[in-house]
Amino acid sequence: MQTTLLNRITNNPAILTGKPVIRGMRISVEQILKMLARGIPHKEIIEEFPLLEEDDIKACLTYAANLISSEVEAV
Repeated sequence: MQTTLLNRITNNPAILTGKPVIRGMRISVEQILKMLARGIPHKEIIEEFPLLEEDDIKACLTYAANLISSEVEAV
């Protein structure tokens, strides 16, 4: 499931200067994560971006979790 979700996240230098985006759209993972951090419910995010699907939001969270888990702890 995690790999399937992560397939929704793409990088293309021609789209938002290569930032991770959702399914090649001009909606960045960062943008969705910031909305979630502000407490905006999934339903409202999808209403604001009608092309998004619930799995796109899950993919953003999975992407962020993978980045954190791969960081080396500073000593």
